[in-house]
Amino acid sequence: MEEHQDAQNCFPEHNSSCRKVLLSTSIYITLYIFFLSIGALTVFLNILVVISIFHFKQLHTPTNLLILSLAVADLLVGLIVIPVGTVAVMEPCWFLGKYFCVFYVYISYFILSLSLGNLVLISIDRYVAVCDPLFYHSKITITRITCCISITWFCCIIYNAAFIKIAVNVEVPRRCFEECFIFEEYDWSSIIDLVITMVVPCSIIITLYLKIFVVARSQARKETKVQIPAVTEA
Repeated sequence: MEEHQDAQNCFPEHNSSCRKVLLSTSIYITLYIFFLSIGALTVFLNILVVISIFHFKQLHTPTNLLILSLAVADLLVGLIVIPVGTVAVMEPCWFLGKYFCVFYVYISYFILSLSLGNLVLISIDRYVAVCDPLFYHSKITITRITCCISITWFCCIIYNAAFIKIAVNVEVPRRCFEECFIFEEYDWSSIIDLVITMVVPCSIIITLYLKIFVVARSQARKETKVQIPAVTEA
């Protein structure tokens, strides 16, 4: 009986080793195929976006540069986050080591903040295009958008590295030996991180799109009023 219990552990020589969850082979393979297919589809579609924008010169516009940045972030999701996340969910035994666990946690935080940053830039671009169309091409240029994208990437890289270093512990407490498990202390740093990475970007996005909706609705009403006399005269 003891030998059977030890065989169920990831590392039988350690008493605190994780216990293996035994799944039927068909369920095990089906889940892997499902998750990895999502990752492969994500990679394929975003590669198409990247290649299209790079290849066709007519697509070299400020808006498409923002879409390109977002596509690269989503490409990292398909290449790293989904495959490694699948292993972390499906396998109770983490054989990739501590440093790769830290990298996985970092890249997950990084891509989340980067995606929201890109969405903020896209919302600003659409706001200027709809609410101030006459000055759009003078305000939104390829050079300015490139600078904004570069700053967003740089800030996300530095910020998330600092946050992982200060507020996230990937070693303790461990639920069992050799598990990729993070522990985030819910103190002032976590609250500040939540505000910076979630509350502020989402508030900006929601506010700008609400203004876009209001302006678009008022413009549609003006066009309707202009068309009504023309129909009457006819």
